[in-house]
Amino acid sequence: MKLFLSLLLSIYYFSMSAQDSLSITLKRQMLADWQRAKAYTQEYLNAMPADKYNFRPVDSVRSFAEQMLHFAQSNAGLVAIGTGYRSTALLVFNNPNFTKSLALQNKDSVVYYINTSYDIAIEAIKSMDFSRLNESVSWVLPGGKRTAPRLAWLMKAFEHQTHHRGQCTVYLRLVGIQPPPEKLWDQ
Repeated sequence: MKLFLSLLLSIYYFSMSAQDSLSITLKRQMLADWQRAKAYTQEYLNAMPADKYNFRPVDSVRSFAEQMLHFAQSNAGLVAIGTGYRSTALLVFNNPNFTKSLALQNKDSVVYYINTSYDIAIEAIKSMDFSRLNESVSWVLPGGKRTAPRLAWLMKAFEHQTHHRGQCTVYLRLVGIQPPPEKLWDQ
């Protein structure tokens, strides 16, 4: 019986060690990816001339500034939902008119809010207990209530910023600028 209990405790210990190791690896990778994405997005912000931040390909779509402000707002919001992170820095992103505010649509403001949103995302991920990644979180978004594990919220946040940065590739090309090259790996 003692041998059996020792074996069970050993299995439990090694199982918990493996989970801890996976959590550490996942957190490190997410942090590296968000830091890389921040630097990559900064290249897009730098590439677009200040006088073109209000450029929109057609009247029915967001301007470059609105596109970037939208994804800044979503970076901060989706990661905060996924991690449970709370900070007064999030308050500015809670304004429903954030992306439409003409006062924010200049290059300096857009750069500031994009970088702030990435800083919030990185800090939230750093401070999160990754043993909670499987916890279910519900939130009401445009389109209805969504329920998903914390990990899914974090993955959706990363997918969303990638999607909108990709859309900005077209904006740059339409004003005659070669977009920054893809950055799948740290350089």
